[in-house]
Amino acid sequence: MTHFLTTVATSRPAVLAQGADVGEAAAGAIGGVMLIAYLAILVVAIAGMWQVYTKAGKPGWAALVPIYNMVVWCEIVGRPLWWILLLLIPCVGIVVAIILCIDLAKSFGKSEAYGIGIALLGFVFLPMLGFGSARYRGPSVQSAG
Repeated sequence: MTHFLTTVATSRPAVLAQGADVGEAAAGAIGGVMLIAYLAILVVAIAGMWQVYTKAGKPGWAALVPIYNMVVWCEIVGRPLWWILLLLIPCVGIVVAIILCIDLAKSFGKSEAYGIGIALLGFVFLPMLGFGSARYRGPSVQSAG
């Protein structure tokens, strides 16, 4: 009888630990699925941006280089390069980014609403712009001078 009680007493923590492993495994599986989904969205967005840059006659790899990708974006839409500094200012940067997205849409003959779509759901609208039938029409903003 004492052997039975000893076995029950020592196996109880193992059962609790086993239940915790199931929860951790479920959390790990959910995290893994979320990571795969995130990476898939990231790849689609980068591919779309790469294609947009290529259509505009710029190197596609520029989509991968931080800061330089915004230099190229400003060149595509016709904005001066100092606008990149505006992107670094809190609150102002959000407004400037939306304006740049609208300018990009206009550079490809799309509406302002499409530009808002790029700003809010870039991972959807950039591939549509890049892989769709839209043609680059030149900078939407004419430089002064």
